[in-house]
Amino acid sequence: MLLGAGLAGVNHLVAAEWNKWACTTIRENANSGYPLVKGIKVLEADVRKIDWENEIGSRSIDIVTAGPPCQPFSLGGKARSASDPRDMFPAASAIIGQLRPRAFVIENVKGLTRASFADYFEFIKLRLQHPQLEAKEGENWAEHFSRLQKEHCYSSSDLQYRLTTTVVDAADYGVPQRRHRVFIVGFRSDLEIDWQFPSRTHSASALRRVQESGEYWDKYQVPVGEQHVIKTGANTRGKEVLESELKPWRTVRDALAGLPEPQLEADSHWLDHVLQPGAKTYPGHTGSALDEPSKALKAGVHGVPGGENMIRFPDGSVRYYSIREAARIQTFPDDYALHGAWSEAMRQLGNAVPVFLAQKVISSVVSRLEAEPKFKPKLEHAPCLPIADLKRPEKSFSLQE
Repeated sequence: MLLGAGLAGVNHLVAAEWNKWACTTIRENANSGYPLVKGIKVLEADVRKIDWENEIGSRSIDIVTAGPPCQPFSLGGKARSASDPRDMFPAASAIIGQLRPRAFVIENVKGLTRASFADYFEFIKLRLQHPQLEAKEGENWAEHFSRLQKEHCYSSSDLQYRLTTTVVDAADYGVPQRRHRVFIVGFRSDLEIDWQFPSRTHSASALRRVQESGEYWDKYQVPVGEQHVIKTGANTRGKEVLESELKPWRTVRDALAGLPEPQLEADSHWLDHVLQPGAKTYPGHTGSALDEPSKALKAGVHGVPGGENMIRFPDGSVRYYSIREAARIQTFPDDYALHGAWSEAMRQLGNAVPVFLAQKVISSVVSRLEAEPKFKPKLEHAPCLPIADLKRPEKSFSLQE
């Protein structure tokens, strides 16, 4: 999120994150003068215990970005949602209510939109629309939700947000990875901004076309016996006219082009590009095919279900991604260093938002904010805003001015 926002042209004020190694990565890159995070203040703390008034003062905040921990809603976790102590959505809405940013961008796992979480997801959206209507003492989330539903159209609070909630596949935006995530984007209601999520730029059918035509294989001089055309996109022939302007999904081979094979010894020409031995396949743990977008990187390492952190070559052999290769899968710049052991660096990358995807979303938000005056006359009565419809088909907070 930080790097994507930096590429979108924003100026970072503060980043808050509790994980030691993630904080070290941001600090070390900032201290070395890396331009996208240069000068940022990193708060290594629980966001609920930060004195935001002391950290920010009276400064006007344009954007808050947040990635509350996904484990309470992840398919791979226990899915305890509100009963999970790692649920930071209440903290996110409280911070938004205190800082009153002109806009916010929140990302989380697609699992948040599951039917079993439907009521809690609607509660999250209402809470973000009315961030100053906090829970009363002793009130649980269900009771708070019921009160929010009743007060939704009669709130006396002058702080409300218009929401757009969208489920996306990162591969559709040029990320070499099938990563399904939900974005919640809010604009302060007094700005009266109508905004739509950016249109997708890449497609599976476009990748299938260039593989079937041979263009893809010729580019990389892949022998005929190693050519395996992607199966996804085979049933979209009728949509090809509509998708004619879309680019091919980017594959693992695309992402790693130009990188040498990792070795056991560090390569002085490449950051964090060392071979991690021990990769094995077994049923359900097969890795990511070289000529398709990668499976979604996970925060776990060796025992990740599906083997998401491994490459599977055309001959069936596998090996783990090096840190640099995983960083490329997440579209991190090659000169951005990851700190900590392989397992810690992979955890940071698995918890991250793909940089290109963050850039596309935040750039669109920035463009709309730049087109609007920073201050408008205060409305006498806050409008009743509809609960945003969902378009169905462990990360950090950062503040930008």
